[in-house]
Amino acid sequence: MDELEIDAVAEVELDDPVLVEGLPGVGHVGSLAVEHLLEELEADSTLVRRVYSQEFPPQVSVEDGVTDLTCAEIHAVTVPDGRDLLLLTGDHQAQTNDGHYILTDAFLDIAEEFGASKLYALGGVPTGELIEEYAVVGAVSNESLLEELEDVGVEFREDEPAGGIVGVSGLLLGLGGRRGFDGACLMGETSGYLVDPKSARAVLEVLEETLGFDLEYESLDERADEMEEVIGKIQEMEQQQQQQQMDVPTDDDLRYIG
Repeated sequence: MDELEIDAVAEVELDDPVLVEGLPGVGHVGSLAVEHLLEELEADSTLVRRVYSQEFPPQVSVEDGVTDLTCAEIHAVTVPDGRDLLLLTGDHQAQTNDGHYILTDAFLDIAEEFGASKLYALGGVPTGELIEEYAVVGAVSNESLLEELEDVGVEFREDEPAGGIVGVSGLLLGLGGRRGFDGACLMGETSGYLVDPKSARAVLEVLEETLGFDLEYESLDERADEMEEVIGKIQEMEQQQQQQQMDVPTDDDLRYIG
């Protein structure tokens, strides 16, 4: 196998499509979002490319006993009354710095093949704590994109995310900007500890309003309810641990007073 191989699975005609990336990252926010898009728009989607690379982990996925070599996939979606999409998804990112550049260039090449000139990278930004209200933090490849996203509630914060945006999401903006793409990264706030369907929904609602399509969220909300149960159990365990620590006698408690 070569360092990079791209399978052309199908060819479709798209009208000025937008590339939307959702590979695994913090809270799996981006991957959850794109998976939900594929689920909701399945009737209008076509798998068009598979991207294989030695930069992915050396493994296969197994479903019903049948294996598939790790890859990234790009689906073309013709959206009724909305903007056509190219949805980039997969189970892994590259394992090396060089690999991130190689794969990102390949994704941009495919986007150009289908006539895309705009892209959105979806992900999460960690807060380090459980949150109730989910803000969406943004970054753009050029200043002209700021106002459009601010109008739909995206927050642009000085020096956030701290340390910048790593992986494909960041490089899509950096390399894409150099190639003439208008790019934005939409990052839902998330604790960073758990898979976060609520953060994914917050990001999708921004994308919905920006690109002009409508989604149902029942299945994503069900996953959010499941995670709420997990969070509740974690909080209960933390409270129990705190209570146990409070119940441990201190040296002063043990001191004999005669």
